[in-house]
Amino acid sequence: MRRKGSVEIEALSGTQCKVQMGESNGASVDITPDHLLVLVHGIMASPSDWKYVEAELKRRLGNRFFIYASAANSYTQTLHGIDVAGRRLAEEVHQVIRKTPSLKRISFLAHSLGGLFARYAIALLYRENSDTHAQSSEQDSKVEMLDNKSMAELKDQYTKFPNATIAGLEAINFVTLATPHLGVRGKNQLPFLLGVPLLEKIAPPLAQYVIRRTGRQLFLTDGKSSKPPLLLRMASDCEDGKFISALAIFRSRILYANVSYDHMVGWRTSSIRREAELVKPPEHSLDGYKHVVDVVYCPPVLTDGPSYGPETAKAKEAAQTTPSSKRAEDYYDKLEEEMIRGLQRVGWKKVDVSFHSALWPFFAHNNIHVKQEWLHYAGAGVVAHVADSLKQQEIVTFIPASL
Repeated sequence: MRRKGSVEIEALSGTQCKVQMGESNGASVDITPDHLLVLVHGIMASPSDWKYVEAELKRRLGNRFFIYASAANSYTQTLHGIDVAGRRLAEEVHQVIRKTPSLKRISFLAHSLGGLFARYAIALLYRENSDTHAQSSEQDSKVEMLDNKSMAELKDQYTKFPNATIAGLEAINFVTLATPHLGVRGKNQLPFLLGVPLLEKIAPPLAQYVIRRTGRQLFLTDGKSSKPPLLLRMASDCEDGKFISALAIFRSRILYANVSYDHMVGWRTSSIRREAELVKPPEHSLDGYKHVVDVVYCPPVLTDGPSYGPETAKAKEAAQTTPSSKRAEDYYDKLEEEMIRGLQRVGWKKVDVSFHSALWPFFAHNNIHVKQEWLHYAGAGVVAHVADSLKQQEIVTFIPASL
């Protein structure tokens, strides 16, 4: 169905969408997939990066999922900008939905830069019904009857805009793997720079020549100094899109982050944590999920949205002209804190991954989604954990109706 380097989607007839399942009496039943799972690859990559994941998810998840590996932003198209790529992805998802009328639910699984493309796309696909807020208070009263252990997570999942949709579909899972949610500017945010201050200072001005518009956005120096950088805008609801509202309606939001050996994306930016929140991870894997070392649910933190005042605008101008200055450093620190505050207004399940015991730990960035099975198979346990997390939300689909 997908075509590399193209967003053209073939028409799907009813029979093409159906999958036959054999039964014990020899008869067969047509199962029509109703859950769209969109796979979004990272920088300078293509849909082929998902070959192992796609096959494994089909095997583990069953026939209700319609798994689609996005082809809207292959290879150099990923350098055109997060906003440009996000719009292409949103249009591609629209095309898939139009050609597949059986779809009722939607999930996203994205790797690296693809997570930012997906966050931008869902803001464009977000649709809010007029009676949403009225029903929200009713859900609140029902949630309060739950036990304390489950209340926070369920309240976060089901009380925010319960009737809002993503392109008309119920939003279920939003999962990212090693995605630089806070950009790549700052100490160890881009690990291959080895934390060397000089390299981290000269990287931003060079990025616009190497990875172009996308690079300026990742290093938080895009646009005029008077306007907040794109990643800060994406940590709020603003004129560009309802980025936080779109995230909030997903039943589950999960961040998978490499704690070490990821040469492209640091632990802090992929797990949306402050430096002080990084603690030494467990050394042993969770049972059945090799290299997955820790899972924690972080409930939403109710704060004001991110701010961007005149002083920050002046600091951004300094960062654009003299990136090695003290004012530029203050600008990046300020922006990182504002992005964290914005993104923490929704709850996240954070999954820490450690390939320290793998044969090739330095391939962590590609191990986490098994880019090439023969080389990155160390990440098979992570993929299994992702599959089981997706399956878990299928099992609890009945919960909103029974609250």
